[in-house]
Amino acid sequence: MKIIFWSIAAAIAILMSFASPAHAQERSAVKQGFELEANSGKRILVFRPAVSVGSQSTGGMFEPNADWTEQAKSNIQVALEELQARLGNEVVEAPEAFGEDARAVEEHMALFAAVSQAVIEYQFFVGNRLPTKKKDNKADVFDWSLGDGVADLPGAESADYGLFIFNKDAYGSTGRKILQAVALLGPGIAVKSGEHLGYAGLVDLRTGDLLWLNADGAMGGDVREAEGSQKRVRQLLEEFPGSDIGKE
Repeated sequence: MKIIFWSIAAAIAILMSFASPAHAQERSAVKQGFELEANSGKRILVFRPAVSVGSQSTGGMFEPNADWTEQAKSNIQVALEELQARLGNEVVEAPEAFGEDARAVEEHMALFAAVSQAVIEYQFFVGNRLPTKKKDNKADVFDWSLGDGVADLPGAESADYGLFIFNKDAYGSTGRKILQAVALLGPGIAVKSGEHLGYAGLVDLRTGDLLWLNADGAMGGDVREAEGSQKRVRQLLEEFPGSDIGKE
């Protein structure tokens, strides 16, 4: 029995040693022609981050954990508030939304997550880049939008840009980790244990255009802990236009 568990542990160690660091694709981009200098007088509306945390079952299904999610929401919100002063321009928090307004915010946050995933898949992975995201095969075209419906979101009328943050963590269960290790021993089978997605984007609140995006499918930091959440939020806001985050 000890030999079996040692073999599993060894397989996991080997798998981790061959894992590619945070993928080999790009992670952030800025819309062509967009610039945001510090102290520009522009106002940034910060929407409350969408956060979900749970476990990944042996079969790969996401199983939400309410306690982990609430802890992560609190931790991420605190970390975000601590870094807001370093975003370089005036920051205002989006007002609490109710009813239809709350539904609209939720829908746009889900849309932001879907667009961010599409950017990762079809623009950040150079080999998958869509023809419409190339310009004369020489320069990249970063042209994505959430639609002009963002202008109707609560607080949008008093700000220039909106900061959207989406975070999802699925921690691999024991069964999933064992399956990953066993799969490593078989030919042509790859099993991923755990999923840590983080997207942060700056959106034009008049047009819905995505102006800046930092999106990664392999974020660091355990958001269930305060220190891990600080690391995660710092990664999400790294190189935010006009800020000094990530330039220390």
